[in-house]
Amino acid sequence: MKMKNLRWWIVALVALATVINYIDRSALSVLWPDIVEELFPNESDLERKQIYANISIVFILSYAFGQAIFGKIFDWIGTRLGFVLSIGVWSLATAAHAFAQGMLSFSIFRAVLGVAEAGNWPGAAKSNADWFPSKERALAQGIFNSGAAIGGIIAIPLIAYLTVFFSWKMVFVVIGLVGLLWLIPWLILVKAPPKSHPWITEEEREYILSGQRSADAIDTNNNADEEEYNPSTAELLSRKQSWGVILASAAIDPIWWLFVFWIPIYLNEVYAMDVKAIGIYGWVPYVGAMFGAWFGGLLAQNRIKAGWNVDKTRKLTITLGCLIMLPALLAMANPGGPTTAVMIMAVILFGFQTAIGNVQTLPSDLFGKKAVGTLSGFSGMAAKLGALGLTALVPILTADGNYTPAFVIGASLAVIAMLAVWVLIPKIEPLKSNK
Repeated sequence: MKMKNLRWWIVALVALATVINYIDRSALSVLWPDIVEELFPNESDLERKQIYANISIVFILSYAFGQAIFGKIFDWIGTRLGFVLSIGVWSLATAAHAFAQGMLSFSIFRAVLGVAEAGNWPGAAKSNADWFPSKERALAQGIFNSGAAIGGIIAIPLIAYLTVFFSWKMVFVVIGLVGLLWLIPWLILVKAPPKSHPWITEEEREYILSGQRSADAIDTNNNADEEEYNPSTAELLSRKQSWGVILASAAIDPIWWLFVFWIPIYLNEVYAMDVKAIGIYGWVPYVGAMFGAWFGGLLAQNRIKAGWNVDKTRKLTITLGCLIMLPALLAMANPGGPTTAVMIMAVILFGFQTAIGNVQTLPSDLFGKKAVGTLSGFSGMAAKLGALGLTALVPILTADGNYTPAFVIGASLAVIAMLAVWVLIPKIEPLKSNK
């Protein structure tokens, strides 16, 4: 059996995994008003916010190290088994939230969830490098990233709706089971890399392999592994371009997490919304994120087709995304009513997703396929450590209910991300060994 456009079916399945990923991770913040009433009835609002922040910090810290761990795992065992391990464990961890009794048990389950969910990102980057030629990678990454946005759009109203029929504990069980069901089509469809997959057409196989980086070095046997630059971990970390990717990720990613973690809490605290009202408003910012993911990928593909090189294309798209975020983050200092606030958030997440898809393709632009997962893992770990720092600061910065300092820090981080790419990666192109 042969399947046309097999690579697009695979990226769609990875995007669906990302949707599930975001539903699972978003459940805690959406359900938090109900959880605190049952488990933390005597704590003050500030104490409840600090408990939530502490649990979130545990998740991010686990997520950060999970990125590095799973980056190596995906390079060792490949995307097929890597995704099975990642999504299988995180789905079970999500269901286990139903048994949490306080901050400690929530933190333990969030730690397991964080480590396992982290595998989705280096896995997607490696899948992208395996299955797409260079000119399509930004679009494929945009489709994958739109899964995060769609997950955000679906998660908040879906979880709020489920609370009409189920307790918060049962909601965790239901959404955990969905991830286990995803494993079935994944194991059926992803049998092997494109070079040896039995269902891929010869035309698509040739299109993918001939269009990947260092295509001019591929010999008549389509064996490019020896020609690609796949450095050791120490050598990879000795290149300033690697640190450009790592620093850009560490700067830009906390902006996303600021909203992922705090949109429901912000709406609850600033506008006194309950779970059902949050379900009405909280999904709007993720619509902007979805369109931004598509826009960033399509813009990059359009420019490359127009004859631009990868360096010019990536830098334009990343810079544009950061410049969109900058004034919108500052505007959140005084957004007015809740409708205006969530619309400004949508602009911020549009800019973020415009930029981030191209940031995440940088490892595959710079290194060979056997090193992509490693650099993606390290940059992902740095990104989550940056997000951890900002998350830890939010309860302190917003103790009086004013979120302006957090948004100003976010604007500064957008500038740092731009500078990291421009200064530390003078030209985005396949690197060669210094030896």
